Amino acid sequence: MIRLVLTSVLAVTLCLPATAQDTGSSSGVSPVQGLRPVSDFDDIADDDARSIAIFEEMGKVLTHPRCLNCHPKGDSPLQGDEMMPHMPPVIRGDADFGAPGMTCNTCHGAENYEIVGAGGIESVPGHTPWSLAPIEMAWVGQSVAEICEQLKDPARNGDRSLDEIHEHMAKDGLVGWGWHPGAGRMPAPGSQAAFGELTRAWIDTGAACPA
Repeated sequence: MIRLVLTSVLAVTLCLPATAQDTGSSSGVSPVQGLRPVSDFDDIADDDARSIAIFEEMGKVLTHPRCLNCHPKGDSPLQGDEMMPHMPPVIRGDADFGAPGMTCNTCHGAENYEIVGAGGIESVPGHTPWSLAPIEMAWVGQSVAEICEQLKDPARNGDRSLDEIHEHMAKDGLVGWGWHPGAGRMPAPGSQAAFGELTRAWIDTGAACPA
């Protein structure tokens, strides 16, 4: 059901430009169709080699725009399958939640809401909370191998254990948004459940990283 309730003129002014950028139909980005299941890697006898192969499969999600846009290396989020600078311009702020007076929830509510624009049905992303990943968790410009090492480093992963990394990947609602991003956005490949299973298998096989 299309929700047309916009709380103020400010919300219209701030949010509509963002959705215009965040479309996937003309981006030229080829979608990755799903994720291979854990069982596809059972025939790799060596644990390290199997762990690496599993993480490389996880990399299809970790390097997808739905993840990278919220893990930027700079001071502002990206948006769209093209990973363009966020419009309107915003900054991460001290708490990764935007600047005072223009925090993320100025436009981003508790759930996606759809609007009708000149280009058809679009949507403004929503989830509670909605925020950027801390700068030490920046993934843009990183290789899959570098992201892997970063995920294992408590100084750069939010001080999480590997089990907590699995919990985050498999059950966190903001991570899960990537598979339900609303109209005009390509979802991450596979599903959060499949991604969680790959994460668990990667950990259980030694959490090895590609070279």
